[in-house]
Amino acid sequence: MAIKAILNKIIVEPVEAETKTASGIIIPDSAQEKPNRGKVISVGNGTKEEPMEIQLGDIVVFGKYAGTELNIDGDKYIVMSQSEVLAVL
Repeated sequence: MAIKAILNKIIVEPVEAETKTASGIIIPDSAQEKPNRGKVISVGNGTKEEPMEIQLGDIVVFGKYAGTELNIDGDKYIVMSQSEVLAVL
């Protein structure tokens, strides 16, 4: 199923949190934090007041509770406004 963002919205595929530390310690699921970055897979056209600055394929950083989570065909996505993005990597 194809999903398309509209207006000033973007759709992000979250990057999974690290499951192992640099020293090799495995982090249990209960201690992992919600991902706060992801890859943009769809971008809306923007509005007259807010043109789109984020592009398809960008890696973005967003707040812990930003956007709305969706599960489509077993895949997780987050739909959010461009203004909820904190940084582009």
